[in-house]
Order: sequence, then structure tokens, then C-alpha cells
Amino acid sequence: MVRASICVRKWDQPSRIGSLFNKLRHHYHSRVASVQTRDPSSDSSDVKAEYANYKWDELGFGLIPTDYMYVMNCSKEENSFSKGSLVRFGNMEMNPSSGILNYGQGVLEGLKAYRREDEKIMLFRPELNAMRMKIGAERMCMPPPTTQQFLDAIKQTVQANKRWVPPPGKGSMYIRPLLLGSGPRLGVGPASEYTFITYASPVGNYHKGTLNLVVEENIYRATPGGTGCIKAIINYASIYKAITEAKTKGFSDVLFLDSKTGKNLEEASTSNIFIVKGNVISTPATDGTILPGITRKSAIEVARVLGYKVEERAVPVEELSDADEVFLTGTAMVINPVDSVTYQGKRTEYKKGADTVGHYIYELLTGIQFGRVEDKMGWTVELK
Repeated sequence: MVRASICVRKWDQPSRIGSLFNKLRHHYHSRVASVQTRDPSSDSSDVKAEYANYKWDELGFGLIPTDYMYVMNCSKEENSFSKGSLVRFGNMEMNPSSGILNYGQGVLEGLKAYRREDEKIMLFRPELNAMRMKIGAERMCMPPPTTQQFLDAIKQTVQANKRWVPPPGKGSMYIRPLLLGSGPRLGVGPASEYTFITYASPVGNYHKGTLNLVVEENIYRATPGGTGCIKAIINYASIYKAITEAKTKGFSDVLFLDSKTGKNLEEASTSNIFIVKGNVISTPATDGTILPGITRKSAIEVARVLGYKVEERAVPVEELSDADEVFLTGTAMVINPVDSVTYQGKRTEYKKGADTVGHYIYELLTGIQFGRVEDKMGWTVELK
């Protein structure tokens, strides 16, 4: 029996909250107006950028090899990393019996560098990435770099590749720190040596075009007691099958449910999910199986500044059918509105555009990241 696809268009229904959206829009604009907007023409900086020879208008989300990467090493006996150094970007040798190749002992991070209109380059909350890597390393029995080592590696990597930071408005630089069990280990157990690598690539939008999701009911991203709450490298390959099958059916990505009940929303493949109903924004609580995203955390804090009520709780999948908006958050995509979600053959569409909650949050958050809005949160770090 073929299940019919049902399409529910949320914005075609009479909206009893239209007036509320108008009030919130006014509230948003007044809030943003109260935060001093930067005027690039008034900046006296004499910084002049030199850019790599690249067609920046064609920038997508894929690896573009840059000039340098940063490498640090650590032995199990020392249990701390020695001073690292910049090396030319390229392939690295690794023992075929290394912990990462045989048992997946590794964690990763992701953050971005942004170029402002005055050509200054900014990082966004990098100390939170350092903290999250430390938590992940402890879970995977790995010695982490110190916060200062992590931040120094990020800054040196961006500085060495600054000609690859896209011009203002053309994209950003994605930075990928890796912590790997690089030493040989035949038996199951922690590696004898560890390598910390940081490389970078200029990127554009992670998702281009419409974002249509499907709820996955047979494959689970994480289980209680597992590694879903950290950025373990082993978390990702296991969901390739679900993503591949979804894309062959015309979907953009997959929404995963909790493995314990199969009834509550968890995450998409690389991003956290938020649903909006009236003045309330709901997102699954980070209770051990969900990654505590830094963009997620920032979006919650911005939403509360704008006057929204944010609930971190178990979100039943059925709430998707009654939501006004759905959006995803993550370092790669920042904040991306969802066009539709299909669950058990029923397709629900959501409101998009400038007059939406997700757009208000996006504008303020990216305004801070790119320096269009004064950072009163203390979130950005200027690259000296």
C-alpha cells in the first residue's frame, strides 16, 4: 500500500498570532537599533587585505586547500602537548595501526573566522570550542590541548592563511581542529601517541536552495551512554546510510529521533533543531545524546535578548505538524530555515522569509559575527 503524501501549508491557515509577529518584529528592530551599528566608513583602520586568487562569488561549502596547517604532538607518557608549529598544508603519514584508523579514537571541532567591512578578522567564541574539545577528549581517553594551546593554534592557522578569509559578505573561513589517536595500537585501548591538527578552508553556504527534511525512524544517531554529546569522529559515518537514502528520495537532510522512545526529536545530521510556535521557541535538551552546539547556545541567548521564551525540553515529533517555523543551527550553516519536514508520509511546510523568528535571530547573530552590530555580548575575538 502506497502512503499518500499530505501537504499542510502553515501560512495559508488563518493566523491568530499575526499581530504577535508584528509586535515581535517591532521589538526586534528597536532592540537592534539600541545596539550601536558600526559604520565602516568611520573606521580609521589602515588595514589592507591581500586576497588569494579565487572567484569568491562562486564559493560553496567544500575543501579549498589553503597554505598552512598547525600540528602539535603528545606522547602518552608525557600526557601533555609540546609546542606546535605551522607546516605546509598537505598529506600526513600515519601508522596503519594508529588508534584513529583502527578504533576511531578521535574528536573534532568546527568554528569560523569572519572578515569585517574594515578588513579586521574576527573569531566567534573560540574558547567554547576549546572547552568542548576538552570534554570530548576526556570521554575518549585522550589528553587535550590546553585552552591556550587550542586558541594559539586557531589564531596562528588563521593568520597564516588570512588571504583565504573571504571578502566581507562573500563567506567565511571554516576552521577544523582535530585531535587524533595517532600512535600504534593493535589491541583495543587508548593510543600511545596523539596528534592535534588545525587546518582551514574558505566556505560559503552549507545548504543552498530549499531545505526539506525527512524524519528517520529506523537509524539512530546516538544512544544513552554513548558519544552523541561530544564531537567524536565515530559519530558521523554511522549516519551516512540514512542521509544517502534520504537524498536519493529528494530530501536535503535527515531528522533523527531519540533511540530510547523513538518519539522525540534529537538532531539533524550536523545541526540542532528549533521549532517555533507563537512567542515560544523549543529545542531538544542536551541530556547526553545531543551535541551542545555553540551556535545553538548563541541562538538561545540572542532569542532571549529579543524577548522570546525558549524551552529546552523533550520535543515530541508530533509537534512538527503544528509549528509555525522550524530552523536548524550549526557552525557550518549558522541558522537555516526549514522549508518542510516529512514524517510518516505527511509533509508539513513552514513560514520563511524576513518576517520570521529565525530570521530575526540570524540577523542579530551574524551582525555580531561580521561586525555590523556592536558585540555587547563579548563573543568575538579580534585576530591581531
